[in-house]
Amino acid sequence: MENAGQQIGYARVSTQGQELEQQRIALGQNGCQRIFEEKVSGAKQDRPELSRLLDHLRPGDVLTVTRLDRLARSTTDLLHIAERLKTLGAGLRSLAEPWADTTSPAGRMVLTIFAGIADFERSLIGERTSAGRAAAKAKGVRFGPKPVLTPEQIAHARQLIDGGQSVSEVARLLGVHRATLYRALPQ
Repeated sequence: MENAGQQIGYARVSTQGQELEQQRIALGQNGCQRIFEEKVSGAKQDRPELSRLLDHLRPGDVLTVTRLDRLARSTTDLLHIAERLKTLGAGLRSLAEPWADTTSPAGRMVLTIFAGIADFERSLIGERTSAGRAAAKAKGVRFGPKPVLTPEQIAHARQLIDGGQSVSEVARLLGVHRATLYRALPQ
């Protein structure tokens, strides 16, 4: 990737009591012409200055942070941001983690490996979840919401319907919708 764009800094602290000054100085000393700053927890989804920064980036720009934990909440979050930067044609650089520099071939390779590991981890989690559900079902565990009607209510409803009452009347008596009663009654 050519580095014809600007170095754009992002500085974040988690609480109002913390100061951005050290990050601001480090980013300025490393060539950032503009720095977006915010005081907000990284755990929050809504980080307005980060959103503004991502909207501001142009092809060739490099988003620079002092440390990756100032930018992303998790590896998955970092990979999503890196993918968005790639789509924009922008780079990512961390001053504290030189391996996280997508403006170099080695940095792009490392983030590609991380993306592969994250994808592998997601697939393992999916497999374990499926296996766990299958084992639980084999033991008789039921998934989903609890049935609205008890077996006794269903048996009572069957007696009433067999005795000549309409499904609508029985549903009203039990306080459920007709469709709920139809689903509960054996054919």
